[in-house]
Amino acid sequence: MDYQNILFTVEAGIARLTLNRPDKLNSFTGEMHVELRDALDTVQSDPTIRVLVLTGAGRAFCAGQDLADPEMAIAPGRPMPDIGNVVEKNYKPLVLRLQNLRVPTIAAVNGIAAGAGASVALACDLVVATKSASFLQAFSKIGLVPDTGGTWFLPQRVGMARAMGLALLAEKLPAEKAAEWGLIWAAVEDAEFVASVDRLATQLSTAPTKALVRTRQALHAAPGHTLEQQLSFEGSFMRELGWSPDYAEGVAAFMEKRAPKFTGE
Repeated sequence: MDYQNILFTVEAGIARLTLNRPDKLNSFTGEMHVELRDALDTVQSDPTIRVLVLTGAGRAFCAGQDLADPEMAIAPGRPMPDIGNVVEKNYKPLVLRLQNLRVPTIAAVNGIAAGAGASVALACDLVVATKSASFLQAFSKIGLVPDTGGTWFLPQRVGMARAMGLALLAEKLPAEKAAEWGLIWAAVEDAEFVASVDRLATQLSTAPTKALVRTRQALHAAPGHTLEQQLSFEGSFMRELGWSPDYAEGVAAFMEKRAPKFTGE
């Protein structure tokens, strides 16, 4: 596919997906969603990819949905758009794909992450932001409810009181405070941001990929399990991973006091 709204590259096991509408703060359109689905299909099917980095071009990560997009536009004499259909068609599949991808994911938040943009970042496994970045649940300002998983991610990450405040008041949350609250993994100096993300991506691209993904699945499953159920869930993953080449390599490397060479299998 000839991408017009995103940039997508793969090098040394690292897939980099950049939302590329900088003049519109990388806001989502229907066309962008089509391109995102195609790129994520490649990540899912290419065994050489070991990690995905999602970021934005220019001064923003993503400002959410482009309200001027034909699917969302409001005009005199036209029926009101079916926003629920847009969520079902575009945002629900995007979040589920990110949450179930066969490789770990990093959201590199380089600027404002607002609305659906904030929620897409939170759908990734690790979120690293510049200290100048911020997160904004802007939905209440236009009479809507946080979507794209916002009502699920927020209370799990920061608790109900803070989630309610962020959602109802629609106030910007600076990246440093987001890190303090546990909403994101880290906020780093702007000048160190690119190098920090590269180091993290390289670390994950050489890690035991399947073990990382099973860890994600176990953590996500925990809130819906009793302790006994979770212990059994962990055991099933340990059985599977205990037969993997990466486990054998990890043990061998430990015994031989050398760095492991994981394949992700």
